[in-house]
Amino acid sequence: MPRTLLAKPASVSAQTQSMLAARLVRLDLRHTWTTVMSSSSFRDVIQVSIIRDGITGTGEGAPIARYHETAVSALRAVESVRELLERADPQQFVPLLAEVGKRIPGEWAAKAAIAGAVADFIGQKLDLPLYRYFGLDPSDAPLTTMSIGIDTPEMTRQKVTEAADFPVLKVKVGLDSDEATIAAVRSVTKKPLRVDANEGWKTKEVALRKLHWLAGQGVELCEQPLPAAQLTEAKWLKARSPMPIFADEACLRLSDIPRLADTCHGVNIKLDKCGGIFEAHKMIATARAHGLKVMLGCMISSSVSIAAAAHLSPLVDYADLDGFLLIENDPMQSITVEHGKIRLSSRPGLGLLPRPA
Repeated sequence: MPRTLLAKPASVSAQTQSMLAARLVRLDLRHTWTTVMSSSSFRDVIQVSIIRDGITGTGEGAPIARYHETAVSALRAVESVRELLERADPQQFVPLLAEVGKRIPGEWAAKAAIAGAVADFIGQKLDLPLYRYFGLDPSDAPLTTMSIGIDTPEMTRQKVTEAADFPVLKVKVGLDSDEATIAAVRSVTKKPLRVDANEGWKTKEVALRKLHWLAGQGVELCEQPLPAAQLTEAKWLKARSPMPIFADEACLRLSDIPRLADTCHGVNIKLDKCGGIFEAHKMIATARAHGLKVMLGCMISSSVSIAAAAHLSPLVDYADLDGFLLIENDPMQSITVEHGKIRLSSRPGLGLLPRPA
């Protein structure tokens, strides 16, 4: 089971008998996770539960260091709106989440955790899985990739072998070791690949050269080849790229999408970046209106966070929702993955159940 780092006892409102629980949870990784940005053997997330009318709605957020968020700062943000959340009716979530947004500057992972708890509560209250609440067919959920973090060639081959059940892999690149990484992958499998450079290539010329080389290695698409701020260079690269380019670090919230339409072929939407499931739903519609493909991504998270994204996955073209498969101590269970295919739970809300010890 995950180790709770910090927990504040839930309080009860005398007027509504609502309760709020907010806690930090440490998720231990199966392998050390390395990207261009960082390397770690664990990740800390925030989990939020709203308890009312005998129902417990639970959500999760994974703070992103690149945006100066931590699990501790996320917990403080949630605590700052405790009184609001305990007295509000979660079924009136539109004004509630709007007020949360006004009161909390930044801290998008905290907002995602609150929104997830509200959504889970609503689904349970209505006795509907969230995909039905959004009017979606669970059979339309796409394949998810399995991510291969940057590592030594030997460990890369091991990780690829462990991911044998997945028909498509996502490989982290963006360093001087790119060629060795892809060579290690290709020594084990000829499966289609997708890559994520995490802003690692610093010039458009380097990025274009890398993309042409990767196209010859069976790579289908690339996420964020250039630093997020290089929009002019990204537009140049898009016009010359041999494969689709997806904005990731450049696509944080709904307001980013219109300015990205000329710089990429698609966007990677993550609940932890945008503030949660309801905001992600709006972003998907906005991206479609701008003619963009859509990927749903994730951070390293438990089944709580991944389930929230997965219930929107029938709306998108691509999914990278493997964060819960990269950890050893998932506290909950909800969706499953069979040969890469996402299978949504038919239980109400997020469909969460405690994982057996």
